[in-house]
Amino acid sequence: MKSTIIKSVVFVVIIAIAGAVSSIIGATANEAEEKKVEDTRPTVSIETLVPITHNVEISSFGEVMPLESTVLAAQVSGEVLSWHPNFVAGGVVKRGDVLFSIESDTYEADVLRAEAQISLAQATLTEELARQKVATREARNLPKNQVSDLYLRKPQVISAKAQLKSAQAGLRTAKRNLAKTQVKAPYDALIVSRDIGTGQFVSAGMRVAQINNIETAEIIVPVAGFDTPFLIDNIQSTPAMVTSQGRVKIQREAFIHRNLGLVDQDTRMQHLVIRIEDPYGLSTNQASLKFGTYVEVKFTGKSLDNVYKIPQSLVNKRKIWVVDDQDQLRSHAVEVIREEGSYFFISSGLKPQERLAKNLPEYPQNGMKVKVINADGVAINNTSETGAVSAMSVKSSASSL
Repeated sequence: MKSTIIKSVVFVVIIAIAGAVSSIIGATANEAEEKKVEDTRPTVSIETLVPITHNVEISSFGEVMPLESTVLAAQVSGEVLSWHPNFVAGGVVKRGDVLFSIESDTYEADVLRAEAQISLAQATLTEELARQKVATREARNLPKNQVSDLYLRKPQVISAKAQLKSAQAGLRTAKRNLAKTQVKAPYDALIVSRDIGTGQFVSAGMRVAQINNIETAEIIVPVAGFDTPFLIDNIQSTPAMVTSQGRVKIQREAFIHRNLGLVDQDTRMQHLVIRIEDPYGLSTNQASLKFGTYVEVKFTGKSLDNVYKIPQSLVNKRKIWVVDDQDQLRSHAVEVIREEGSYFFISSGLKPQERLAKNLPEYPQNGMKVKVINADGVAINNTSETGAVSAMSVKSSASSL
């Protein structure tokens, strides 16, 4: 009887112990299953580096100026009879327009007199040529020692020809003076000032106006020393873009006409001359780019091959950070050969397909482990899978107990 009771008590204790162990194992397994590995690595986004070919863009500033400015002067004397409606300060005239007219009666009379002189000279020459023929015919019957150039009227013929040429020259001068009573614009022009009026007497050489050529404008722009190495060798005729700097932006196509060929002694800069055709849009109906306008000039320089375009914010003391194949940070010393806007162009220190770190921990270190994410913030090489595998192993071990 007693042995039976002892056996029953032992059996109950064993069952209780088994239940307690089972509960402990189950709780441990659940805790292990719920426990996850925490990833403390800093997050870094990357960009795969690809070398490019970059055409250097050079920019500078300058002022629009006329190709030429002319002070007009009267070439003949006389009274001003009339002037062109646009022959006023700020007016625009076309090439060949008559700016003003000078009284021409005197010069018309000079043309008539010159024409009369030509007629007299031609008559004299005709008469002398006829006399020369007669003398030549009579000289056949005379001894040769009695026949001279004077007898053959050679000097008389030469004199008559000279008189005719002089009369022709006089007619040409008279016609030219008559033409100059109509003062014409030598080119498409902007009238800067006018110094005469109707009824005023002007004399030859008197200043009457100042005009600017608006067929072509020039801009002289300096080229900074850091831009000079990137100028192409044959720069003439290189296209350029001109943009005004006022409230209303005006863009016009232009081209590089020449290099002034000098280095400024104070700034050590070279200067280029940019040309714009028809700056006032007289022939092309484009927006007017007035003289005196301050503009920005941009044009293309040399081509850079196999370079990397990197934001300046990612370059510090000529060093850059990349992420290696083990997801570790590595710093590279690089060579910056060009700066444009907010970007550096790097020629060496990087390799194709390297992963550029676009953002960095507060204190980056070489060899620091990082978690790489894409543009959407999703981990590219996520360690949560490793944590899940570890948790499953713990659960399996607990179950086997």
